[in-house]
Amino acid sequence: MFSTKSKKHMEEPKSEIRISYITGLNDVVSEEIRVSGLTIRGTSDDSFYVDFAGSLSPFKQLRSASRAYLVVRDTRYHPTYINNHKSILGALVDVVISEDAKGFKSFKLTCAGSDSPEARGIARYIAETYKLSEEEDADLKIHIIKQETVWEVGVQITPRPLSVRAYKVRNMEGAMDPTIAYATNSFCNLENAKTYLNIFSGSGTLLIEAGQCYKNLEKLVGFDNNKKHLSLAVQNIKEAGLTRSVQLFEDDIFGNPDLGKFDAITSDLPFGMSISKGENLNTLYKCFIEYCEETLISRGRLVVYTNEHKMFKEIISKSKFKIVKTLRLEFMTNGNQYLHPKILVCTF
Repeated sequence: MFSTKSKKHMEEPKSEIRISYITGLNDVVSEEIRVSGLTIRGTSDDSFYVDFAGSLSPFKQLRSASRAYLVVRDTRYHPTYINNHKSILGALVDVVISEDAKGFKSFKLTCAGSDSPEARGIARYIAETYKLSEEEDADLKIHIIKQETVWEVGVQITPRPLSVRAYKVRNMEGAMDPTIAYATNSFCNLENAKTYLNIFSGSGTLLIEAGQCYKNLEKLVGFDNNKKHLSLAVQNIKEAGLTRSVQLFEDDIFGNPDLGKFDAITSDLPFGMSISKGENLNTLYKCFIEYCEETLISRGRLVVYTNEHKMFKEIISKSKFKIVKTLRLEFMTNGNQYLHPKILVCTF
């Protein structure tokens, strides 16, 4: 004689959160997840799976993650099965919408055979049940995908990716992804720092991420020689509520600006089309490193992000600095080209 669970109970899916990130940032993301008190239960490609305890709030605060989805996984959950058991998807949508009812006005369903009768049946269910319109650029993003032998049904927990920051009222072409900025700052030992300098500050992403995450910083300084970039940075910094905390200067690295000494220096170094000739880029990098040698305190951290890492390594090998850590990233640009930049952590 033995007891068994009811069929209904056995079929109840276990909800998880899938946290996706830029390739190469796995260690940074896993550390933020750990510090947040969450536990990683599994991995898949560039994602971590974390137990869902009933609230989406902790996951919406993650700064190193690109996106987060509420998901269920099972070998049975192909589009035909979900079309016949729509409540499985409905349960996920209910949770996501309940925490942000006004944030979702449209939806998009991504799955194999998106024009099939099964997929269309699922789409009609979402449209009719939740009064949402089906659009390409939608707020509620739903997917049914197969990963090896397991099907995953998921709903993105926020209308926009986690990497889209509220302070980004203005942007610039080629601007640094905020999750990369967060990662860059995480290697600066900013918990024990008071002063922070961002060279080639652009639209201010590195400065804002530092100011919002490390309240102990007493001096946040950035400079750029491009008036348009500085104007964008001023607007973003104001939106972030850091106008009184961040100082911006219009300066050129070749002018050797005297801004004092700093515990940490960061930079999204110009590369690619930013500089027209390789010789000029080489000269710029040499000047940058020489300036950092004079401006960074002893045992401070210099952390840079660049696609021209071979050139950077060659130049820095002849300086006082040594590279203590390297992260190789990979992501696709809007032009469907892969970039393989690196974050390099230096000290002396």
